[in-house]
Amino acid sequence: MEREPSWFRRNWSLLLAIAALVAIVVAPTPEGLSVAGQRMLAILIFAIIVWMTEVLDYAVSALVIGGLIALLLGFAPNVANPNVMLGTSAALGLAFSGFANTAWVLVTVALFLAAAMQVTRLDKRIALYILSKVGPEIGHVVIGSIVVGIVMAFLIPSTTARVACIVPIMLGIITVFGVDRKGALAGMLMITTVSTASIWNVGIKTAAAQNMVAVGFIERELGYIITWGEWFIAAAPFALIMSVALYFIMTRMMPPEVQQVPGGREAIRRSLAELGPMSGAEKRLLAISLTLLVLWSTEGVLHRIDTSTSTTVAVALMFMPGVGIMNWKQAENKIPWGTVVLFGIGISLGSALLSTGAATYLANVVVNLFGLAAAAPLMVLMILALFLTVVHLGFASATALASAMIPIVIAVFQAVGVDAANIVGMTMLLQFVVSFGFILVVNAPQNMVAYGSGTFDAKDFTRVGLVITLAALAVFFLLSVTYWSWLGYV
Repeated sequence: MEREPSWFRRNWSLLLAIAALVAIVVAPTPEGLSVAGQRMLAILIFAIIVWMTEVLDYAVSALVIGGLIALLLGFAPNVANPNVMLGTSAALGLAFSGFANTAWVLVTVALFLAAAMQVTRLDKRIALYILSKVGPEIGHVVIGSIVVGIVMAFLIPSTTARVACIVPIMLGIITVFGVDRKGALAGMLMITTVSTASIWNVGIKTAAAQNMVAVGFIERELGYIITWGEWFIAAAPFALIMSVALYFIMTRMMPPEVQQVPGGREAIRRSLAELGPMSGAEKRLLAISLTLLVLWSTEGVLHRIDTSTSTTVAVALMFMPGVGIMNWKQAENKIPWGTVVLFGIGISLGSALLSTGAATYLANVVVNLFGLAAAAPLMVLMILALFLTVVHLGFASATALASAMIPIVIAVFQAVGVDAANIVGMTMLLQFVVSFGFILVVNAPQNMVAYGSGTFDAKDFTRVGLVITLAALAVFFLLSVTYWSWLGYV
Protein backbone atom coordinates (compact mmCIF):
# COMPACT_ATOMS: atom_id res chain seq x y z
CA MET A 1 0.00 0.00 0.00
CA GLU A 2 1.43 3.35 -1.08
CA ARG A 3 2.13 5.72 1.80
CA GLU A 4 0.48 9.12 1.80
CA PRO A 5 3.02 11.93 1.24
CA SER A 6 4.12 13.66 4.42
CA TRP A 7 2.70 17.04 5.42
CA PHE A 8 6.01 18.67 4.51
CA ARG A 9 6.05 17.15 1.02
CA ARG A 10 2.47 18.29 0.40
CA ASN A 11 3.05 21.84 1.68
CA TRP A 12 6.71 22.62 0.96
CA SER A 13 5.74 25.34 -1.50
CA LEU A 14 3.55 27.04 1.11
CA LEU A 15 6.53 27.07 3.50
CA LEU A 16 8.66 28.49 0.67
CA ALA A 17 6.07 31.22 0.04
CA ILE A 18 5.98 32.14 3.74
CA ALA A 19 9.79 32.15 3.95
CA ALA A 20 10.04 34.44 0.90
CA LEU A 21 7.39 36.73 2.39
CA VAL A 22 9.21 37.03 5.72
CA ALA A 23 12.63 37.45 4.10
CA ILE A 24 11.48 40.36 1.95
CA VAL A 25 9.57 42.04 4.81
CA VAL A 26 12.57 41.99 7.21
CA ALA A 27 15.16 42.92 4.56
CA PRO A 28 16.44 46.52 4.41
CA THR A 29 14.13 48.71 2.35
CA PRO A 30 15.72 49.46 -1.06
CA GLU A 31 16.31 53.07 -2.00
CA GLY A 32 13.38 54.52 -3.90
CA LEU A 33 10.85 52.07 -2.45
CA SER A 34 8.46 52.76 0.42
CA VAL A 35 8.02 50.33 3.31
CA ALA A 36 4.47 49.69 2.09
CA GLY A 37 5.83 49.02 -1.40
CA GLN A 38 8.39 46.57 -0.04
CA ARG A 39 5.66 44.70 1.82
CA MET A 40 3.51 44.57 -1.30
CA LEU A 41 6.44 43.02 -3.17
CA ALA A 42 6.60 40.39 -0.42
CA ILE A 43 2.89 39.70 -0.81
CA LEU A 44 3.26 39.53 -4.62
CA ILE A 45 6.04 36.92 -4.37
CA PHE A 46 3.93 34.96 -1.86
CA ALA A 47 0.96 35.10 -4.25
CA ILE A 48 3.00 34.02 -7.26
CA ILE A 49 4.42 30.99 -5.44
CA VAL A 50 1.06 29.76 -4.12
CA TRP A 51 -0.64 30.42 -7.47
CA MET A 52 2.06 28.66 -9.48
CA THR A 53 2.18 25.61 -7.21
CA GLU A 54 -1.56 25.56 -6.37
CA VAL A 55 -0.70 24.59 -2.79
CA LEU A 56 -3.78 26.55 -1.71
CA ASP A 57 -7.18 26.59 -3.36
CA TYR A 58 -7.48 29.80 -5.37
CA ALA A 59 -10.34 31.12 -3.22
CA VAL A 60 -8.39 30.34 -0.03
CA SER A 61 -5.24 31.97 -1.42
CA ALA A 62 -7.28 35.09 -2.23
CA LEU A 63 -8.52 35.38 1.36
CA VAL A 64 -4.99 34.85 2.70
CA ILE A 65 -3.64 37.55 0.37
CA GLY A 66 -6.42 39.92 1.47
CA GLY A 67 -5.52 39.30 5.12
CA LEU A 68 -1.81 39.87 4.44
CA ILE A 69 -2.53 43.20 2.71
CA ALA A 70 -4.69 44.32 5.65
CA LEU A 71 -2.08 43.39 8.28
CA LEU A 72 1.22 44.23 6.59
CA LEU A 73 0.06 47.51 5.06
CA GLY A 74 -1.97 48.38 8.17
CA PHE A 75 1.24 48.49 10.21
CA ALA A 76 3.28 50.24 7.50
CA PRO A 77 3.76 54.01 7.16
CA ASN A 78 1.15 55.69 4.99
CA VAL A 79 2.69 56.31 1.55
CA ALA A 80 1.00 59.71 1.35
CA ASN A 81 2.04 60.67 4.91
CA PRO A 82 4.96 58.54 6.19
CA ASN A 83 4.70 60.06 9.67
CA VAL A 84 1.58 58.00 10.47
CA MET A 85 0.61 54.36 10.05
CA LEU A 86 -1.94 53.52 7.39
CA GLY A 87 -4.02 51.53 9.90
CA THR A 88 -5.65 48.14 9.48
CA SER A 89 -9.08 49.60 8.70
CA ALA A 90 -7.78 51.59 5.72
CA ALA A 91 -5.58 48.68 4.63
CA LEU A 92 -8.54 46.29 4.80
CA GLY A 93 -10.48 48.67 2.57
CA LEU A 94 -7.60 48.56 0.09
CA ALA A 95 -7.45 44.76 0.33
CA PHE A 96 -11.10 44.47 -0.71
CA SER A 97 -11.26 47.50 -3.01
CA GLY A 98 -11.37 45.19 -6.01
CA PHE A 99 -14.91 44.18 -5.08
CA ALA A 100 -16.07 47.74 -5.77
CA ASN A 101 -14.57 47.70 -9.26
CA THR A 102 -16.95 47.72 -12.24
CA ALA A 103 -14.88 44.96 -13.88
CA TRP A 104 -15.52 42.71 -10.87
CA VAL A 105 -19.24 43.46 -11.14
CA LEU A 106 -19.24 42.47 -14.82
CA VAL A 107 -17.48 39.16 -14.20
CA THR A 108 -19.81 38.27 -11.33
CA VAL A 109 -23.06 39.00 -13.12
CA ALA A 110 -21.73 37.38 -16.31
CA LEU A 111 -21.37 34.11 -14.39
CA PHE A 112 -25.14 34.21 -13.79
CA LEU A 113 -25.66 34.49 -17.56
CA ALA A 114 -23.54 31.37 -18.00
CA ALA A 115 -25.58 29.60 -15.30
CA ALA A 116 -28.82 30.52 -17.07
CA MET A 117 -27.50 28.96 -20.28
CA GLN A 118 -26.89 25.69 -18.43
CA VAL A 119 -30.21 25.73 -16.53
CA THR A 120 -32.28 26.25 -19.68
CA ARG A 121 -29.98 24.08 -21.88
CA LEU A 122 -29.94 26.85 -24.47
CA ASP A 123 -26.17 26.35 -24.78
CA LYS A 124 -26.67 22.72 -25.80
CA ARG A 125 -29.39 23.62 -28.31
CA ILE A 126 -27.24 26.27 -29.99
CA ALA A 127 -24.21 23.97 -30.21
CA LEU A 128 -26.19 21.05 -31.62
CA TYR A 129 -27.99 23.31 -34.11
CA ILE A 130 -24.69 24.61 -35.50
CA LEU A 131 -23.17 21.12 -35.68
CA SER A 132 -26.30 19.76 -37.41
CA LYS A 133 -25.59 22.05 -40.35
CA VAL A 134 -22.13 20.63 -41.10
CA GLY A 135 -21.52 17.66 -43.34
CA PRO A 136 -20.06 14.26 -42.41
CA GLU A 137 -16.58 15.16 -43.69
CA ILE A 138 -14.08 15.47 -40.83
CA GLY A 139 -12.94 18.90 -41.99
CA HIS A 140 -16.52 20.16 -41.78
CA VAL A 141 -16.95 18.70 -38.29
CA VAL A 142 -13.80 20.53 -37.14
CA ILE A 143 -15.08 23.78 -38.65
CA GLY A 144 -18.40 23.19 -36.90
CA SER A 145 -16.68 22.77 -33.52
CA ILE A 146 -14.75 26.02 -34.08
CA VAL A 147 -17.94 27.88 -35.02
CA VAL A 148 -19.66 26.54 -31.88
CA GLY A 149 -16.79 27.93 -29.78
CA ILE A 150 -17.00 31.31 -31.50
CA VAL A 151 -20.78 31.66 -31.07
CA MET A 152 -20.62 30.54 -27.43
CA ALA A 153 -17.89 33.12 -26.73
CA PHE A 154 -20.37 35.86 -27.61
CA LEU A 155 -23.14 34.42 -25.44
CA ILE A 156 -21.37 32.90 -22.40
CA PRO A 157 -18.98 35.37 -20.70
CA SER A 158 -17.01 32.75 -18.76
CA THR A 159 -14.37 30.52 -20.34
CA THR A 160 -14.58 27.68 -17.85
CA ALA A 161 -18.39 27.66 -17.94
CA ARG A 162 -18.29 27.81 -21.75
CA VAL A 163 -15.96 24.85 -22.11
CA ALA A 164 -17.77 22.96 -19.34
CA CYS A 165 -20.99 23.16 -21.34
CA ILE A 166 -19.41 22.31 -24.72
CA VAL A 167 -17.30 19.33 -23.57
CA PRO A 168 -20.30 17.08 -22.68
CA ILE A 169 -21.91 18.00 -26.00
CA MET A 170 -18.74 17.03 -27.90
CA LEU A 171 -18.49 13.79 -25.91
CA GLY A 172 -22.07 12.96 -26.83
CA ILE A 173 -21.34 13.64 -30.48
CA ILE A 174 -18.24 11.43 -30.35
CA THR A 175 -20.42 8.67 -28.90
CA VAL A 176 -23.12 8.94 -31.55
CA PHE A 177 -20.42 9.05 -34.25
CA GLY A 178 -19.35 5.62 -33.00
CA VAL A 179 -15.61 6.48 -32.94
CA ASP A 180 -13.11 5.53 -30.24
CA ARG A 181 -13.16 7.99 -27.34
CA LYS A 182 -9.38 7.56 -27.08
CA GLY A 183 -8.87 7.92 -30.83
CA ALA A 184 -7.33 10.76 -32.82
CA LEU A 185 -10.70 12.22 -33.89
CA ALA A 186 -11.97 12.54 -30.32
CA GLY A 187 -8.71 14.13 -29.17
CA MET A 188 -8.62 16.50 -32.12
CA LEU A 189 -12.20 17.71 -31.54
CA MET A 190 -11.62 18.24 -27.81
CA ILE A 191 -8.34 20.14 -28.20
CA THR A 192 -9.94 22.18 -30.98
CA THR A 193 -12.83 23.04 -28.64
CA VAL A 194 -10.64 24.27 -25.79
CA SER A 195 -8.17 26.09 -28.08
CA THR A 196 -11.03 27.93 -29.77
CA ALA A 197 -12.18 29.07 -26.34
CA SER A 198 -8.72 30.45 -25.53
CA ILE A 199 -8.41 32.16 -28.92
CA TRP A 200 -11.75 33.91 -28.54
CA ASN A 201 -10.88 34.96 -25.01
CA VAL A 202 -8.69 37.37 -26.94
CA GLY A 203 -11.33 38.30 -29.52
CA ILE A 204 -14.13 39.33 -27.16
CA LYS A 205 -13.79 41.57 -24.12
CA THR A 206 -16.53 39.80 -22.16
CA ALA A 207 -15.35 36.28 -22.99
CA ALA A 208 -12.93 35.92 -20.05
CA ALA A 209 -12.41 37.21 -16.53
CA GLN A 210 -8.75 38.05 -17.13
CA ASN A 211 -9.75 40.66 -19.70
CA MET A 212 -11.69 42.45 -17.00
CA VAL A 213 -8.55 42.60 -14.85
CA ALA A 214 -6.73 44.59 -17.53
CA VAL A 215 -9.76 46.75 -18.27
CA GLY A 216 -10.15 47.47 -14.55
CA PHE A 217 -6.51 48.51 -14.13
CA ILE A 218 -6.60 50.67 -17.26
CA GLU A 219 -9.76 52.40 -16.06
CA ARG A 220 -8.43 52.91 -12.53
CA GLU A 221 -4.85 53.96 -13.30
CA LEU A 222 -5.12 55.57 -16.75
CA GLY A 223 -8.68 56.91 -16.58
CA TYR A 224 -9.76 55.29 -19.86
CA ILE A 225 -12.70 52.92 -20.36
CA ILE A 226 -12.19 50.43 -23.21
CA THR A 227 -15.59 49.71 -24.73
CA TRP A 228 -16.71 46.31 -25.96
CA GLY A 229 -16.63 47.60 -29.54
CA GLU A 230 -13.11 49.05 -29.28
CA TRP A 231 -11.81 45.76 -27.92
CA PHE A 232 -13.60 43.77 -30.64
CA ILE A 233 -12.31 45.96 -33.48
CA ALA A 234 -8.76 45.50 -32.20
CA ALA A 235 -8.92 41.82 -31.25
CA ALA A 236 -11.36 40.14 -33.66
CA PRO A 237 -8.92 40.07 -36.63
CA PHE A 238 -6.39 38.25 -34.45
CA ALA A 239 -9.00 35.71 -33.32
CA LEU A 240 -10.29 35.16 -36.86
CA ILE A 241 -6.80 34.59 -38.28
CA MET A 242 -5.99 32.22 -35.41
CA SER A 243 -9.24 30.30 -35.93
CA VAL A 244 -8.21 29.60 -39.52
CA ALA A 245 -4.70 28.69 -38.37
CA LEU A 246 -6.17 26.39 -35.71
CA TYR A 247 -8.11 24.45 -38.36
CA PHE A 248 -4.98 23.72 -40.38
CA ILE A 249 -2.84 22.98 -37.32
CA MET A 250 -5.34 20.50 -35.87
CA THR A 251 -6.14 18.67 -39.11
CA ARG A 252 -2.43 18.36 -39.98
CA MET A 253 -0.98 17.56 -36.56
CA MET A 254 -3.75 15.23 -35.34
CA PRO A 255 -5.05 13.51 -38.49
CA PRO A 256 -8.16 11.47 -37.58
CA GLU A 257 -8.52 7.75 -38.12
CA VAL A 258 -11.52 8.30 -40.46
CA GLN A 259 -12.22 10.87 -43.17
CA GLN A 260 -16.00 10.80 -42.88
CA VAL A 261 -18.36 10.24 -39.98
CA PRO A 262 -21.11 7.81 -41.02
CA GLY A 263 -24.48 9.43 -40.42
CA GLY A 264 -22.80 12.30 -38.57
CA ARG A 265 -25.30 15.01 -39.42
CA GLU A 266 -28.31 12.79 -38.78
CA ALA A 267 -26.90 11.63 -35.44
CA ILE A 268 -26.55 15.25 -34.30
CA ARG A 269 -30.05 16.08 -35.55
CA ARG A 270 -31.43 13.20 -33.49
CA SER A 271 -29.73 14.60 -30.39
CA LEU A 272 -31.20 18.01 -31.18
CA ALA A 273 -34.67 16.54 -31.64
CA GLU A 274 -34.41 14.90 -28.21
CA LEU A 275 -34.34 18.38 -26.65
CA GLY A 276 -37.86 18.97 -27.90
CA PRO A 277 -39.28 22.35 -28.92
CA MET A 278 -37.68 25.51 -27.60
CA SER A 279 -39.09 26.45 -24.18
CA GLY A 280 -40.33 29.88 -23.23
CA ALA A 281 -37.39 30.33 -20.83
CA GLU A 282 -34.95 29.56 -23.64
CA LYS A 283 -36.62 32.07 -25.95
CA ARG A 284 -36.56 34.78 -23.27
CA LEU A 285 -32.91 34.07 -22.45
CA LEU A 286 -31.98 34.17 -26.14
CA ALA A 287 -33.77 37.51 -26.50
CA ILE A 288 -31.96 38.93 -23.47
CA SER A 289 -28.58 37.61 -24.69
CA LEU A 290 -29.00 39.08 -28.17
CA THR A 291 -30.15 42.40 -26.72
CA LEU A 292 -27.04 42.43 -24.53
CA LEU A 293 -24.84 41.80 -27.55
CA VAL A 294 -26.39 44.81 -29.27
CA LEU A 295 -25.92 46.98 -26.17
CA TRP A 296 -22.31 45.82 -25.68
CA SER A 297 -21.34 46.40 -29.30
CA THR A 298 -22.92 49.86 -29.50
CA GLU A 299 -21.60 51.17 -26.17
CA GLY A 300 -20.21 54.66 -26.65
CA VAL A 301 -21.70 54.86 -30.17
CA LEU A 302 -25.51 54.70 -29.82
CA HIS A 303 -25.76 54.98 -26.03
CA ARG A 304 -23.69 55.58 -22.89
CA ILE A 305 -24.71 52.51 -20.88
CA ASP A 306 -21.49 50.72 -19.89
CA THR A 307 -21.10 46.96 -20.25
CA SER A 308 -21.24 46.26 -16.51
CA THR A 309 -24.50 48.18 -16.05
CA SER A 310 -26.31 46.64 -19.02
CA THR A 311 -25.27 43.12 -17.94
CA THR A 312 -26.33 43.72 -14.34
CA VAL A 313 -29.78 44.93 -15.43
CA ALA A 314 -30.16 41.94 -17.78
CA VAL A 315 -29.28 39.43 -15.06
CA ALA A 316 -31.61 41.13 -12.59
CA LEU A 317 -34.38 40.88 -15.20
CA MET A 318 -33.81 37.11 -15.52
CA PHE A 319 -34.78 36.61 -11.88
CA MET A 320 -37.91 38.79 -11.99
CA PRO A 321 -41.36 37.18 -11.64
CA GLY A 322 -42.94 36.85 -15.06
CA VAL A 323 -39.63 36.38 -16.83
CA GLY A 324 -38.87 33.18 -14.97
CA ILE A 325 -35.65 32.10 -16.65
CA MET A 326 -34.26 30.68 -13.40
CA ASN A 327 -34.44 31.16 -9.63
CA TRP A 328 -31.69 31.74 -7.10
CA LYS A 329 -31.49 28.11 -5.96
CA GLN A 330 -30.90 26.99 -9.53
CA ALA A 331 -28.21 29.63 -10.04
CA GLU A 332 -26.19 29.54 -6.83
CA ASN A 333 -24.92 25.97 -7.29
CA LYS A 334 -23.63 26.77 -10.77
CA ILE A 335 -21.63 29.89 -9.84
CA PRO A 336 -17.89 29.34 -9.22
CA TRP A 337 -17.74 31.53 -6.14
CA GLY A 338 -14.00 30.89 -5.78
CA THR A 339 -13.47 32.68 -9.09
CA VAL A 340 -15.49 35.63 -7.81
CA VAL A 341 -13.32 35.90 -4.69
CA LEU A 342 -10.03 35.45 -6.59
CA PHE A 343 -10.99 38.07 -9.14
CA GLY A 344 -11.85 40.70 -6.51
CA ILE A 345 -8.67 40.16 -4.50
CA GLY A 346 -6.61 39.99 -7.70
CA ILE A 347 -7.75 43.50 -8.65
CA SER A 348 -7.00 44.69 -5.11
CA LEU A 349 -3.49 43.19 -5.28
CA GLY A 350 -2.71 45.00 -8.53
CA SER A 351 -4.16 48.28 -7.27
CA ALA A 352 -2.07 48.06 -4.09
CA LEU A 353 1.08 47.34 -6.11
CA LEU A 354 0.44 50.50 -8.10
CA SER A 355 -0.60 52.77 -5.22
CA THR A 356 2.38 51.82 -3.00
CA GLY A 357 4.93 52.28 -5.78
CA ALA A 358 5.87 48.58 -5.80
CA ALA A 359 4.84 48.16 -9.45
CA THR A 360 6.97 51.17 -10.46
CA TYR A 361 9.97 49.76 -8.61
CA LEU A 362 9.57 46.37 -10.32
CA ALA A 363 9.09 48.11 -13.65
CA ASN A 364 12.45 49.85 -13.27
CA VAL A 365 14.04 46.47 -12.52
CA VAL A 366 12.49 45.00 -15.70
CA VAL A 367 13.53 48.04 -17.77
CA ASN A 368 17.15 47.71 -16.61
CA LEU A 369 17.17 43.91 -16.90
CA PHE A 370 15.99 43.91 -20.55
CA GLY A 371 17.63 47.19 -21.52
CA LEU A 372 14.31 48.80 -22.43
CA ALA A 373 15.18 52.39 -21.50
CA ALA A 374 16.33 53.29 -25.01
CA ALA A 375 14.12 50.79 -26.86
CA ALA A 376 11.34 51.83 -29.23
CA PRO A 377 7.76 51.22 -27.98
CA LEU A 378 7.30 48.43 -30.53
CA MET A 379 10.40 46.62 -29.26
CA VAL A 380 9.19 47.01 -25.66
CA LEU A 381 5.86 45.47 -26.70
CA MET A 382 7.55 42.49 -28.38
CA ILE A 383 9.89 41.76 -25.45
CA LEU A 384 7.05 41.94 -22.92
CA ALA A 385 4.89 39.68 -25.10
CA LEU A 386 7.61 37.01 -25.09
CA PHE A 387 8.14 37.54 -21.35
CA LEU A 388 4.44 37.02 -20.59
CA THR A 389 4.31 33.91 -22.78
CA VAL A 390 7.15 32.31 -20.83
CA VAL A 391 5.84 33.42 -17.43
CA HIS A 392 2.43 31.95 -18.24
CA LEU A 393 3.98 28.47 -18.19
CA GLY A 394 4.12 28.75 -14.41
CA PHE A 395 0.55 29.93 -13.91
CA ALA A 396 -2.62 27.84 -13.81
CA SER A 397 -4.90 30.87 -14.01
CA ALA A 398 -4.85 33.69 -16.55
CA THR A 399 -6.77 35.82 -14.03
CA ALA A 400 -3.96 35.37 -11.50
CA LEU A 401 -1.36 36.09 -14.19
CA ALA A 402 -3.12 39.30 -15.23
CA SER A 403 -3.52 40.38 -11.60
CA ALA A 404 0.21 39.98 -10.98
CA MET A 405 1.63 41.23 -14.29
CA ILE A 406 -0.64 43.89 -15.83
CA PRO A 407 0.16 46.51 -13.12
CA ILE A 408 3.86 45.90 -13.80
CA VAL A 409 3.26 46.19 -17.56
CA ILE A 410 1.57 49.58 -17.08
CA ALA A 411 4.45 50.75 -14.89
CA VAL A 412 7.05 49.57 -17.44
CA PHE A 413 5.40 51.58 -20.20
CA GLN A 414 5.33 54.63 -17.93
CA ALA A 415 8.97 54.11 -16.99
CA VAL A 416 10.18 54.06 -20.61
CA GLY A 417 8.15 57.18 -21.47
CA VAL A 418 5.43 55.72 -23.69
CA ASP A 419 2.61 58.21 -24.40
CA ALA A 420 -0.47 57.77 -22.19
CA ALA A 421 -2.70 56.98 -25.19
CA ASN A 422 -0.31 54.28 -26.36
CA ILE A 423 -0.05 52.81 -22.85
CA VAL A 424 -3.80 52.09 -22.98
CA GLY A 425 -3.57 50.36 -26.35
CA MET A 426 -0.35 48.44 -25.68
CA THR A 427 -1.57 47.22 -22.29
CA MET A 428 -4.71 45.91 -24.00
CA LEU A 429 -2.56 44.16 -26.62
CA LEU A 430 -0.42 42.49 -23.96
CA GLN A 431 -3.59 41.36 -22.22
CA PHE A 432 -4.27 39.38 -25.40
CA VAL A 433 -1.02 37.48 -24.73
CA VAL A 434 -2.17 36.69 -21.17
CA SER A 435 -4.81 34.43 -22.77
CA PHE A 436 -2.16 32.33 -24.59
CA GLY A 437 -2.66 29.29 -22.34
CA PHE A 438 -2.12 26.79 -25.14
CA ILE A 439 0.99 24.85 -24.11
CA LEU A 440 0.34 23.04 -20.83
CA VAL A 441 -2.87 21.42 -19.65
CA VAL A 442 -2.39 23.16 -16.29
CA ASN A 443 -2.13 26.62 -17.87
CA ALA A 444 -5.89 27.27 -17.70
CA PRO A 445 -8.97 25.85 -15.95
CA GLN A 446 -10.70 25.24 -19.29
CA ASN A 447 -7.77 23.04 -20.37
CA MET A 448 -8.29 20.92 -17.26
CA VAL A 449 -12.01 20.59 -18.00
CA ALA A 450 -11.26 19.26 -21.49
CA TYR A 451 -8.43 17.03 -20.22
CA GLY A 452 -10.87 15.47 -17.77
CA SER A 453 -12.79 14.03 -20.73
CA GLY A 454 -10.00 11.47 -21.20
CA THR A 455 -9.89 12.00 -24.96
CA PHE A 456 -6.27 13.16 -25.29
CA ASP A 457 -2.87 12.90 -23.61
CA ALA A 458 -1.06 15.83 -22.03
CA LYS A 459 1.88 15.33 -24.41
CA ASP A 460 -0.42 15.72 -27.44
CA PHE A 461 -1.84 18.92 -25.95
CA THR A 462 1.67 20.31 -25.45
CA ARG A 463 2.88 19.21 -28.89
CA VAL A 464 -0.01 20.96 -30.62
CA GLY A 465 -0.03 23.86 -28.15
CA LEU A 466 3.56 24.81 -28.91
CA VAL A 467 2.71 25.22 -32.60
CA ILE A 468 -0.47 27.19 -31.77
CA THR A 469 1.55 29.48 -29.46
CA LEU A 470 4.21 30.11 -32.13
CA ALA A 471 1.45 30.90 -34.64
CA ALA A 472 -0.24 33.22 -32.14
CA LEU A 473 3.00 35.11 -31.48
CA ALA A 474 3.66 35.40 -35.22
CA VAL A 475 0.18 36.84 -35.81
CA PHE A 476 0.61 39.13 -32.77
CA PHE A 477 3.89 40.52 -34.11
CA LEU A 478 2.48 40.89 -37.65
CA LEU A 479 -0.59 42.81 -36.46
CA SER A 480 1.57 44.95 -34.16
CA VAL A 481 3.54 46.36 -37.09
CA THR A 482 0.49 46.69 -39.35
CA TYR A 483 -3.14 46.76 -38.22
CA TRP A 484 -2.66 47.73 -34.56
CA SER A 485 -0.10 50.35 -35.57
CA TRP A 486 -2.60 51.81 -38.06
CA LEU A 487 -5.19 51.96 -35.28
CA GLY A 488 -2.72 54.02 -33.23
CA TYR A 489 -2.20 51.47 -30.44
CA VAL A 490 1.55 51.01 -31.05
